[in-house]
Amino acid sequence: METAKSKKPRSRAQRVAMVSTHGYVAAEPPLGNADTGGQVVYVLELSKKMAQLGYEVDIWTRQFEDQPEIEAVAPKVRILRVPCGGNKFIPKEYLYEYLPEWRQNALRFIKKNKIAYQFINSHYWDGGVAAQNLSEELNIPHIHTPHSLGIWKKFQMLQDYPENAAHFEQKYNFKNRIHHELQVYHSCQFVAATTPFQLDLFQKEYDVPKEQLVLLPAGYDDNRFYPVSSATRNAIRQHFDLEHPTVLCLGRMARNKGYDLLIRAFRQVVNRMPNVRLSLAAGGSDLNQEEQAYMDEIKQIIHELELEQYVTLRSYITEDELPDWYRAATVFAMPSRYEPFGMTALEAMACGTATVVTTEGGLWNATTFGRHALYANPFDTEEFGIALYQVLKYPELRARMERMGAHKARSLFTWTSIAQQLISVAEARYSPSMNLLVEKPYEPWNLED
Repeated sequence: METAKSKKPRSRAQRVAMVSTHGYVAAEPPLGNADTGGQVVYVLELSKKMAQLGYEVDIWTRQFEDQPEIEAVAPKVRILRVPCGGNKFIPKEYLYEYLPEWRQNALRFIKKNKIAYQFINSHYWDGGVAAQNLSEELNIPHIHTPHSLGIWKKFQMLQDYPENAAHFEQKYNFKNRIHHELQVYHSCQFVAATTPFQLDLFQKEYDVPKEQLVLLPAGYDDNRFYPVSSATRNAIRQHFDLEHPTVLCLGRMARNKGYDLLIRAFRQVVNRMPNVRLSLAAGGSDLNQEEQAYMDEIKQIIHELELEQYVTLRSYITEDELPDWYRAATVFAMPSRYEPFGMTALEAMACGTATVVTTEGGLWNATTFGRHALYANPFDTEEFGIALYQVLKYPELRARMERMGAHKARSLFTWTSIAQQLISVAEARYSPSMNLLVEKPYEPWNLED
């Protein structure tokens, strides 16, 4: 008989810290609210998959607006909120000023509860600053996922709005952002790019050594986003009262998403196909002053172009209805001025919807033109509009993109695959062949299915 003394201690699951300090991080996040979009989805979904692979996951963020300190997300996944900077929302551009307070409070909680982490994965530059301090204090590896890059965003803003250049520093805090990005990138163990384009920027603009870089794209939940039959799609369209061919676009209410460019491009479509409609779901139910100003601008463009009967503005699509909205659309559009990855376009592709994506970053390097998606320059509104029109006009092209786009998504971008790669990086089992990071970083994304 085995005695209590001879029993081996039960092995505890390894624990991981995910750090994403800005925005409204929650089990059911209010997507569309300020600083709350694809990054929050990325962190939540990746955490759930890591838990399914046997890890316990703590998602560290900032506590404000009377949010609870601890919130359960899924089995073995919880959100830990740490106060700093008072009780009000703080934009991500200036949150770094309060991160020393955040770090002290987080360390106090960790030590009090005797929490041990295998590694930290941080997100965006503010999360990177917070996590680097924690990793040094706790002596554990730190893998940083920037999502977007300050140097790239500054360049794009200067190209797009040179007349407003004098106000960029005050609004976007580029000087401090880029300074802290450089510090984090050169201090952490690995920097995780989400696209090959970012890999190039890390090496050329930030001088990050190639051996410190890994390619971990965003993923999607293949249990929610998948194709359905034509009959089911038609039933979904009837449910949403979509009587006409429909272009769908959705995301946060932010100028970089390019909704104004899309509407100007859509005029080109209507000129050629008057029975088409655009459904634009942008922002949450409570817009801040800047978001409302952009919405007012969009409405003015719709009025000037006489598109009122062709464009429907929706404030928010619920998570439950989101997959069916993708399936209901004839074509999905991502017209971003700049896009770190483009999760909404990936989800649309996974649902079997033909997609037109921006060439300003994002997914276009991951697709073969006319096979998985079409891509176009959103600043050339005629070009982008014609790309949309081609998908709408030619059913053979659309059918091929629906089929092969979904196959591309399944083959490369499920959350399970991304979680496995992240764990391999952290456990030093990573090799470049796992994510096909080779001498020519753009090549893997163009492999034929």
